[in-house]
Amino acid sequence: MRATHLERSTNETKIALDLALDGRGSININTGIGFFDHMLTQFARHGFIDMTLSVSGDLHVDFHHTIEDTGIALGKAINTILGGKERICRYGHVLLPMDETLTLCAIDFCGRPNLVFDVPFTAAKIGEVDSELFREFFKAFSDNAACALHLKTMAAGNNHHMAEGLFKALGKAVDQAVMIDERLTGAMTTKGLL
Repeated sequence: MRATHLERSTNETKIALDLALDGRGSININTGIGFFDHMLTQFARHGFIDMTLSVSGDLHVDFHHTIEDTGIALGKAINTILGGKERICRYGHVLLPMDETLTLCAIDFCGRPNLVFDVPFTAAKIGEVDSELFREFFKAFSDNAACALHLKTMAAGNNHHMAEGLFKALGKAVDQAVMIDERLTGAMTTKGLL
């Protein structure tokens, strides 16, 4: 099983993460932020990722550090597991309906981080989370997973549904991208190295 354990400690957050890509979506998540836990649960369940995550952050300041640092940890963990990206499909994409909303997610584990985020939230907060923090999470994830990540809301609506669509779509796209392709012997590239 492709898995790793990661611990990250700063003056702002303390994170312990166990992550397995070839799982069944077994989840034990506690960041101290209920709505964020709900979103991470969607990511792991729909990506068939086993994840145990404990985050202790400076929530008395705000949620920024906890959410951004969780993105850093998840990205680093996946990047560590993938290593030289030998035999993975590399690309994943999904067009995901969430009731009245529609989300596009495309990912490329190319080694070159980039985020394109086109999500027109209309509410300042979703649950107790500032809407702008979701972009911070996905930016931290893409930077540390060394992936190009495109997220676009194709049909807007309820902000909860829009946010949930993002996390579900990311899970499904990651699941596609990290699948082993038996036809490959190295990385999926003409360069010879990612």
